[in-house]
Amino acid sequence: MLPDDQLGDTRELHLAWLEYYRQTVERKLEGLSEAELRSSRLPSGWSPLELLKHLVFMERRWLRWGYTAEPVDRPWGDSGGVDDAPWQLDAGDTLAELLEQLRAGGERTREIVSGAELTSKGAIGGRFGADVQPPTLNWILFHVLQEYARHIGQLDIARELADGVTGE
Repeated sequence: MLPDDQLGDTRELHLAWLEYYRQTVERKLEGLSEAELRSSRLPSGWSPLELLKHLVFMERRWLRWGYTAEPVDRPWGDSGGVDDAPWQLDAGDTLAELLEQLRAGGERTREIVSGAELTSKGAIGGRFGADVQPPTLNWILFHVLQEYARHIGQLDIARELADGVTGE
């Protein structure tokens, strides 16, 4: 269900849309066979499961490693440890495990955002070094939202090509 169109609080609006997008990703992946989850019908070659893993790591990189500078294991784990490399899966990655990580990441994002000012800047020491002016939390949240929106659009196409299923 879409977030309440009467929400006026920017913080709650960000959090509601992020939750909506996470649920949309889950709905888009439900019902795909293991083969469809792990294969690609697109020239770029990414699979739906690789896209899911990217979203897990993307949110973690921006909120935990970026905004709070928390140490995170393998911040670029969705791309073999390298920024801008193609997405890839580890041998043990499963839909259930990655969806659980997506949900847990959402809970951690809610904790972080609920206790912070939207105008505050990301911490130095994780994603952002001392030579960089970190973005505001508000900017980070908008960036994460656009990442979800863009990738859900891509997932829409992959799902339609796989089995004809369309819609949110």
